[in-house]
Amino acid sequence: MLQSASLAALANIRHGFFTRTGGVSQGVYASLNGGVGSNDAPEQVAENRARMAQSLGIAPERFLTPYQIHSPEVVVADRPWTAETRPRADAVVTREPGLAIGVSTADCGPLLFADAKARVIGAAHAGWRGAFTGVIDGTVAAMEKLGADRADMTVTLGPTISQPNYEVGAEFVERFLAADADNARFFKDSIRADHAMFDLNGYIAARIKRAGVVKFEDLGLCTYADPQRFYSFRRATHLSEPDYGRHINAIALCA
Repeated sequence: MLQSASLAALANIRHGFFTRTGGVSQGVYASLNGGVGSNDAPEQVAENRARMAQSLGIAPERFLTPYQIHSPEVVVADRPWTAETRPRADAVVTREPGLAIGVSTADCGPLLFADAKARVIGAAHAGWRGAFTGVIDGTVAAMEKLGADRADMTVTLGPTISQPNYEVGAEFVERFLAADADNARFFKDSIRADHAMFDLNGYIAARIKRAGVVKFEDLGLCTYADPQRFYSFRRATHLSEPDYGRHINAIALCA
């Protein structure tokens, strides 16, 4: 489990960016796969998630992640949900103590938010599509509806695919430039024609700043480049692996 120095300094808040180590899964999922959407054995995923919950001092049934759809959708968690009632969203916020809220990732940007003064927390799955369509702004706004203040928020970006490993096509670049010509700063030339390398970390940081949040930390770790610690959808695709594990990134208010 990795931690952010800025979040760890806050009182009554626990968090973790879980790596792939410390679990019971085998093969391509080895070992701490938390992805209920993977083809891993469900009982092994459940055990892995129980271990994560325990490390945060939370009961397994109170360790919550949404059904992610690469969207700007944000939900408020005020009680545990079940596999059947799990909401379709890409961010979760709460002010309820004793609930761990999180998101799963395997290259996309995991963001954990906290306003310790207001005792409001959030977790967001910021892939390119979610970040582009407003999941960060939506998370900040949803936290403010619960009493938080963006001036008091601390946000950390966990392990994310880095620019040297994130090649995209021309249509991808055109979409970003059409939205804002200044987005050109997040692209570098690729060795392949009509392709570019995308700086997802930098883009997320810019969206955080645009949302009015100034206390931001990027752990600066690349999922693609470190197969010993991290799962990576893109790396698994390049290696023609049949599936890939998912990290869980979670935060909780102490009761």
